[in-house]
Amino acid sequence: MKTYDLVGIGNAVVDVISHSDDAFLDNMGIEKGIMQLIEQDRAEQLYGAMGDRLQTPGGAVANTVAGVGALGLNTAFIGRVRDDGLGRFYADAMTDNGIDFVNPPVAEGETPTSRCMIFVTPDGERSLNTYLGISTGLTSEDVPQDVSGNAKLMFLEGYLFDHDAGKSAFREAARSAKAGGGMAGITISDPFCVERHRADFLQMIEHELDYVIGNEAEIKSLFETDDLEAAMTKTAAMCPIMVCTRGGDGVTLIRGDERVDIPAPERVVPVDATGAGDQFAAGFLYGLATGRDLETCGRMGNLCGSEVISHIGPRPATDMMVEFRKAGLV
Repeated sequence: MKTYDLVGIGNAVVDVISHSDDAFLDNMGIEKGIMQLIEQDRAEQLYGAMGDRLQTPGGAVANTVAGVGALGLNTAFIGRVRDDGLGRFYADAMTDNGIDFVNPPVAEGETPTSRCMIFVTPDGERSLNTYLGISTGLTSEDVPQDVSGNAKLMFLEGYLFDHDAGKSAFREAARSAKAGGGMAGITISDPFCVERHRADFLQMIEHELDYVIGNEAEIKSLFETDDLEAAMTKTAAMCPIMVCTRGGDGVTLIRGDERVDIPAPERVVPVDATGAGDQFAAGFLYGLATGRDLETCGRMGNLCGSEVISHIGPRPATDMMVEFRKAGLV
C-alpha cells in the first residue's frame, strides 16, 4: 500500500496569468488585489481579454502539494477536473510534476474545468477572478480511503467549505488520516469563506484538525475581532498548531505553550505575489512532515514564500532544497 507524506484536497484550478495596468482593471470592472468568484460567461469574457497568457496548474492546496513534491516527498492531490482541454492540461501537468493526481477527468456533465484569471499589475499585486466550475462538485466519493488513510499529513482547502458535500468530504478525510496515524489541517483560504461558514470552520478547527494556517485577516475573521493577538491565542487554544502569516511582519507559530515569532526574510521585490501563502505552507508542511522543530518549519515556509514572489507563477522556480542548505536548515 502506497503511503504519502502529504495529501491535499482542494479546487483543481488552471491559473491563467496575464500582465495588465490599473486602467485595464478599471475598464473591465476588476477589483484590485482580491479574489472574486465569477460565473462562466464572465470567465469567458475575461479570458478573451487577456494578452500574454501564462497557463499553469493552480489552486491553493494544489500549489502547496506541488511545492512539497518538488522537495522530494511523496504527494497526492484530490480534486475534480472536466475531460476538456484545460482539465487534461491540469491532470497531465500535475502527473508530470510527480504528484499522484487521484481523480481522472470527468467525462460527462456540462460544467467546465475551473480556471482563475489573474491580472498582475506593475506593483506585483494580483487581482484574481475565479470560475470554480466542476471543482465545487467534490464529494466523499472523490476521496479514496486508501489515499486519505495513508497520509502522514492531510491538507484541506477552505474554499471548498462553500458546499455541504465538500465539508462532509473534509471531515471524513480528516478522520481517515487521523485514524491512520496522520495529522489533518486546513488553510483558511479567505476571510470571506470564514464570514460565510464561521461556525463550521470553528467546529472543524477545534474538533477535527491538528493544525491551521491563515493570514492575519483570516485568523482575525474567525473571531470577528481586530485584535490579532487575541485571535491567535484563541485559535491556538482550540487547535494543537496555529500558524499565522503576517506579510512583512513575518510569521507567528504557536504549539501549546511554545510560541515562535519569525521575521520576514530580507525584502524581496515582488514580481508576482501569486502563490506566496501556498508556498509558505509548502515549506512549513515539509518541515512538519520531516520532524523539524517549529522554528525551522516556519523558516522553511518563509524561504519558500519569498522565493515564489520573485518570479511569475505560483510554484517554485528554484531548487528550494539548495536554499534550505544555504540557510542551514537541512
